Amino acid sequence: MTIGVPKEIKNNESRVGMTPGGVFELTKKGHTVNVQSKAGEGSGFFDKNYEKVGAVILNTLEDIYTASEMIVKVKEPIEREYPLIREGQIVFTYFHFASSEPLTKAMIASKSICIAYETVEDEEGTLPLLTPMSEVAGRMAIQQGAKYLEKPVKGRGVLLGGVPGVAPGKVLVLGAGVVGIQAAKMAAGLGAHVTILDINMKRLRYVNDVMPPHVVTEFSNEFNIRKHIKTHDLIIGGVLLKGAKAPNLITRDMLKDMRPGTVIVDVAVDQGGCVETTKPTTHEDPIYIIDDIVHYSVANMPGAVPYTSTMALTNVTLPYVLKLANLGWEKATESDDALRKGVNIIRGEVVYDEIIETFGWN
Repeated sequence: MTIGVPKEIKNNESRVGMTPGGVFELTKKGHTVNVQSKAGEGSGFFDKNYEKVGAVILNTLEDIYTASEMIVKVKEPIEREYPLIREGQIVFTYFHFASSEPLTKAMIASKSICIAYETVEDEEGTLPLLTPMSEVAGRMAIQQGAKYLEKPVKGRGVLLGGVPGVAPGKVLVLGAGVVGIQAAKMAAGLGAHVTILDINMKRLRYVNDVMPPHVVTEFSNEFNIRKHIKTHDLIIGGVLLKGAKAPNLITRDMLKDMRPGTVIVDVAVDQGGCVETTKPTTHEDPIYIIDDIVHYSVANMPGAVPYTSTMALTNVTLPYVLKLANLGWEKATESDDALRKGVNIIRGEVVYDEIIETFGWN
């Protein structure tokens, strides 16, 4: 099979869909790998590194899409890429269709085979291709939140860890999944007081067992959310519904109950956000302020640490890329239940129920 690795063109996205190590594994099996020139530079991988392991370097985005049977990338295609994707072409990437009807309609129109990293689901119900980026984003959420709590960027002027004689900052984490646990771990490490909410008591028991005493758990409901947003300095949105739009746990009217300069980091932005006032931002212009509340909702947070993120992502995607290349998408998905759940659109037909439900296409 001929595999194409394009340069990501989303704002400030420096990750790449395949490392030279991945190219080596594919070429060793007799596959051809086309890599767009400079695709890996942002992650520290140069054209010469790819050429040494047998990659074919092509100059343009158009060349990659034209010459490749399968596209392996990181972020969802953006508008410039829509017309480049052709019928029957496999596109293996993060799609997050539930957050974008225009993207969904464009991929339907392309009649391509869309396999989404974020809905590949193993027999234990975990999402192996989403987990590493959730780990990165959860940790980064605290890093970014701590920065935007500073007064020069309109935050409350709170140091999360506090100092002797001054209480630490308070962090509210919505969701005890991968993002939430990683965020709680980082915040706790800084010395902040952390409250983590979830509706899954099994997850809350786990958090209670593994976290230090200054991380407390509570059941998630509107009453508890409204109570805590009044006193917490940093709010992390880490809610995930597999393949579907995230629920709005914080509504516009709740902002008035928060103290001016409170920071919201909505990691769920890729799935539409769990805060009603969330809108996607970029690393170039990451925040906006509504009712004196600082919102940080960068849709590709791990793109800011591309070396770490690329290595973490490709560690888990490569086995699936190899299977797709070796067997073709039909045999690969027939033989692998987890990969089959990643198939969202087949030649113009949406086959993932949560997408259909999100847009009311029943």
